[in-house]
Amino acid sequence: MVQSVASLFLLPAFVVSFHSVSLPQPSFLNNVRSTTLLRGTITDAYGLPCDDECAVDKFPNLPDSVHPGIVTGQALRDLLDHAKENGYAIPAVNCVSSSGINACLEAAREMDAPIIVQFSSGGSQFYAGKAMDNKNLKAAIAGAISGAFHTRTLAEQYGVPVILHTDHCSKKLLPWIDGLVNASERFYKLHGEPLFSSHMIDLSEEPLEENLEICQDYLKRMSKIGILLEMELGITGGEEDGVDNTDVAQEDLYSKPEEIYQVYEALHPISESYTIAAAFGNVHGVYSPGNVKLDPEILGRGQAYITEKLGDKAPESGKPVSFVFHGGSGSDEADIKKAISYGTIKMNIDTDTQWSYWEGIKNFESNYHDYLQGQIGNPEGADKPNKKYYDVSRNSTLYKNFPSCLIH
Repeated sequence: MVQSVASLFLLPAFVVSFHSVSLPQPSFLNNVRSTTLLRGTITDAYGLPCDDECAVDKFPNLPDSVHPGIVTGQALRDLLDHAKENGYAIPAVNCVSSSGINACLEAAREMDAPIIVQFSSGGSQFYAGKAMDNKNLKAAIAGAISGAFHTRTLAEQYGVPVILHTDHCSKKLLPWIDGLVNASERFYKLHGEPLFSSHMIDLSEEPLEENLEICQDYLKRMSKIGILLEMELGITGGEEDGVDNTDVAQEDLYSKPEEIYQVYEALHPISESYTIAAAFGNVHGVYSPGNVKLDPEILGRGQAYITEKLGDKAPESGKPVSFVFHGGSGSDEADIKKAISYGTIKMNIDTDTQWSYWEGIKNFESNYHDYLQGQIGNPEGADKPNKKYYDVSRNSTLYKNFPSCLIH
């Protein structure tokens, strides 16, 4: 089986990397389908009945609160707690187009497991179209909202639980998050849940005190409507979405247990709806072996430090916080397993899926090169039309290699 987004599902018995691990089918959703009415805002609001395979109200191997469609609020916390308790992480895939979103949903359906669809500010702007004016981050806000509604509409129809998230947001991009939280507050008034499941605020380049103060303000606002906050502690190296951290000091790539505890002290009294993207050598991108030195033990030391500080109030699991693994592409399987064992419940993948998307197109063009040099004329004759080779909506072979190339 060719590697895919489906092989990113990091499950208890066979934590999987994106490279050379073949895996059995997981069964979180257990392929259970019934005539129960699908629970979801899009179905209810727009009359899109969900029959047959997507007509399920809950899943037998997930918490009762988790349902098809976008998961928010308590259901989101229940799902992430389930991941930590059962030793798996949910893949978070950066999407920049509707075809990328569809590929993620198809992978989730194929693997019967939850998935995280996330947007960066640059990806959101691209989703809106580069011709749209991005003054005051207008295009990035509109693009993310558009992608959110696209995901909401189809996630229920695919019958899979989806976390709708936004990726790195630096201080200068906070107006982008403000616009999205505004949209969620309006959506909440209409539907009783936010438009998005969670947002990440990345103030790792700011002083820690300022990072925590701003995150506290956002957590107070977001938790009122069931949005989870992901915060970054320490810097993720490499380059992504126009942010270049290739030359940052090495010590900034590794968080300290005391810093992780400071995050816990600052955020936990406000709400438990937060996660920590602690740095343990993470780097965006894929590099030759030996160039990236991950140290997942940092996460273990952080959990142990907080547990010691909490004493009798510490959870029995010894994992008082939930971590996020940034820069997952190209990571060694042993490091992934170790990070998950220390409470990592979300793993970001961007570079590998970007390559998968491109590779599907590249392979299709290579296979049908002589049929793609003009609208008329190919090896079968100078007057033979080529429409069936480049019409993405009608050519099943092209469909498998283009909009769902993340799957195959």
